[in-house]
Amino acid sequence: MLRPDQLDIERAMVLVIDVQEKLLPSIVGGERVIAAGWKLLDGARVFELPVLVTEQYPKGLGPTHATIRAALAQSRAKVLEKPTFSAWADAKVREALLAIDRPQIIITGIETHVCVQQTALDLRSRDYDVFVCADAVGSRGRVDYEVALDRMRQAGVLVTTVESVLFELCQRCDTARFKAMLEVIKRHPPSDG
Repeated sequence: MLRPDQLDIERAMVLVIDVQEKLLPSIVGGERVIAAGWKLLDGARVFELPVLVTEQYPKGLGPTHATIRAALAQSRAKVLEKPTFSAWADAKVREALLAIDRPQIIITGIETHVCVQQTALDLRSRDYDVFVCADAVGSRGRVDYEVALDRMRQAGVLVTTVESVLFELCQRCDTARFKAMLEVIKRHPPSDG
């Protein structure tokens, strides 16, 4: 029997928020965010999780970062442009989330204290179980990043890491999925930058 806070491949999905080319150079630990996001998406493919991607004003901020786009190439991820900071506040994104119909949302993206936080708080207030991967989100300032993670925790958002998410989704070590997931872990060593 699963705990209420336990990730499950039948109930989980991944939401990639605004990991865009022109934003990344100013993100503290931007390379870490990209590496961890890539690992999450590689793992999502192993577990066949649905993936939804947002872009904030791509005309000005550019498209999703090339590494993340490459990681998405083998998925059926939908990429949606949004003008709102909260992904939930945008009707197209909200409709896509409702159509996917998964109660657990694993988040990677930027910026932690703006779009990630507003989305996570909105989703949590609508009874979604929200998992924010601390290693796969980032902000321009460390204080903004840390305070946003604390605020989300206080609101009931579960703050975790990509590797923790992947092992929790896998649940056991005697399956073909475990072997595939282990290959993902080996391909993407931890990045503490």
